[in-house]
Amino acid sequence: MKKTLRKIAAGILAATMVLSFTACGSEKAAKNDNEYVIGICNYVDDASLNQICDNIQSRLNEIGAEKGVTFTVKYDNCNADANVLSQIVANFIADKVDLMIGVATPVAMTMQGATEDNKIPVVFSAVSDPLSTGLVASMDAPGANITGTSDMLNTNSIVNMIIANNPEIKKVGLLYDAGQDASTSAIKEAKELLSSKGIEIIEQTGTNVEEVTLAANALVTEGVEAVFTPTDNTIMTAELSIYEIFAEAGIPHYCGADSFALNGAFLGFGVNYADLGKVTAEMAADILINNLNPGEVAVKTFDNGIVTINEDIMAQFGMDIDTLTTLFEAYASKIQTIKTAESFN
Repeated sequence: MKKTLRKIAAGILAATMVLSFTACGSEKAAKNDNEYVIGICNYVDDASLNQICDNIQSRLNEIGAEKGVTFTVKYDNCNADANVLSQIVANFIADKVDLMIGVATPVAMTMQGATEDNKIPVVFSAVSDPLSTGLVASMDAPGANITGTSDMLNTNSIVNMIIANNPEIKKVGLLYDAGQDASTSAIKEAKELLSSKGIEIIEQTGTNVEEVTLAANALVTEGVEAVFTPTDNTIMTAELSIYEIFAEAGIPHYCGADSFALNGAFLGFGVNYADLGKVTAEMAADILINNLNPGEVAVKTFDNGIVTINEDIMAQFGMDIDTLTTLFEAYASKIQTIKTAESFN
């Protein structure tokens, strides 16, 4: 189950992400009156980001039919390769796209840098901390030619859930990629919160599946009682390879997205990524159709308190949903369960 379905899903996504809708009667000026070309770049092939791209596609389809416009989408995935990412963005510029959508922080930052002079509108999606990364001047008025949707994580709540589930916990592991901007603020906050409660912190990092697997084993050896990972795409792509390491050791893995729980982590916490994708599409369409200035369009945030618990891991740990609901309900807007799988249906 580990990799095959992911490769199939990525192939299907790449093959189907070219959209063209029959147009009629709008006076909006683009390539051909009411035709708009959108360049979408995904950062890496993982369940959350693929779900965003799927929902961008479907929502643009709906908007095209509703508004009588044509959206032609040029889709690509850089697979976390900075050189490939730069080339994809350069290709979008050469193709004279009307707008770019960058899925995840590294893509958004590359697009922002590449459009400083040409001012092609950029809409980002799944950027955890647009302010600290310098993508926006403020959440209400982003400035320049960029805006988008954020999957900002409530680190305080997830740390409180770790403690609620184990009030006597003494040692927590932090597993992340130190090079991921999306992890920086959340890891800093987690350290401060855990330290303030007298809990020992063990950090392990990795930049690829092999390194992350070694890091996971190291955390088990160190005797951590729980592991926290923020919305880190490097760890997300490795989750299917590491979840059994933690499960067999009886160590719950608390993470910053429901896709982690889908791929075997004990608990995912954060936003609904399907909704994130839909709203990203709506923002992009609104900017194009109504000729809006992206810098004046507020960044959209979401309910980031959705708890997703993996049923298989919960059972393996001898836990039940009623007990966990009682423990976590003070920190959650919604609690749901999911079974281990490679991708969302």
